[in-house]
Amino acid sequence: MRLEKQLIGYLLVAGVLTLAGCKGEHEGKPAPKLPVAQVSVQEVVAETVRSQIEVVGTVHAVEHASIAPRVSGQIVAMPVDLGSQVHKGDLLVKISTGEILAQLLQAQARVEQARRNLAREERLQKQEASTLETVKSLREQARIAAAAHEEVKTMLEYATITAPFAGIVTRKIASVGDLASPGVALLELENEKALQVVAQVPEGLILKVRKGDVLPVSVPAAGVTLNGEVAEVAPAADPSSRTASVKINITAAADLRPGQFARVTLTNEGEKSLVISEKAILSFGQMERVFLVEDAGQGRPSVASAKDGAGATNIAHLHLVRTGARYNGQVEILAGLIPGDRVVVSGADKLQDGQPLDVKPQAMDLPSGKEKERP
Repeated sequence: MRLEKQLIGYLLVAGVLTLAGCKGEHEGKPAPKLPVAQVSVQEVVAETVRSQIEVVGTVHAVEHASIAPRVSGQIVAMPVDLGSQVHKGDLLVKISTGEILAQLLQAQARVEQARRNLAREERLQKQEASTLETVKSLREQARIAAAAHEEVKTMLEYATITAPFAGIVTRKIASVGDLASPGVALLELENEKALQVVAQVPEGLILKVRKGDVLPVSVPAAGVTLNGEVAEVAPAADPSSRTASVKINITAAADLRPGQFARVTLTNEGEKSLVISEKAILSFGQMERVFLVEDAGQGRPSVASAKDGAGATNIAHLHLVRTGARYNGQVEILAGLIPGDRVVVSGADKLQDGQPLDVKPQAMDLPSGKEKERP
């Protein structure tokens, strides 16, 4: 048994020595040289970027009226239904006028009586049988009676309610036979031809919105995207929501309806951000990487120190980055790069870390000084 254990030990030692010898032979071989790759590069530059923020709003009709009576009485006619199209001056509601007509007759009788009394006293005053003060008093009574008569005539007109503008009945609250009371709404009327979006803008952005500004507006339910003009801006913010109301006039469309959900795009002031082409970004799982062009002896170079062309000392170095917003084929770089870095744009997906590069003469740099927009 002891002899067998010794034999097994000798075999294990021999196996380890054999593996070590093989490893040494492999490490002694030089690593194969990577071929020179032709690539196009882009310089990382800081650009003025205008951030875009979306706020939600609701489509409203510019002309909206809640139809309520000024006199009480039973509704005897309502020739409109929910969704009815009406023109300006069309009859909407008619209220019974029996009581008002009786009041009108009484007022008319008082006017006639006051006028007769005044005429009699004026004749007596000419005959010096009445005083001037009595005549003046009767004249005042005649004017009071005439004013009361006009008041009742106006109330009679209030019993007939007509459309103040052309539009559509969006809400019908009462029906024929119901009792109408002053100030209690019977109908709601909206002009669907003139629309606006009412949005609540955060107080941090409200000072940048001016009357007359043109803002992009989208209504997903109607599939409509258009530009609207700011018509009104609230001068004060709501302390509970820290927002202010903004009204934006929009052009009416076939599928636009009051009450629909809308989005309004606001553009923030320009700010500096690093941007590169989306083609330079290589995704690996949740990591995002780029290939930097570096000098073999100096590391990350400036644009002036890079040696391009055949026999160049440029090499590709894999580098992790953190990206931000994407827009117009460009991507914002939040971390990992600095201005002046050069990243590989064309052929980056076939490169290996440390591979020598032959940089093409035509650079794909972004033109500096121009504004980009990001969502």
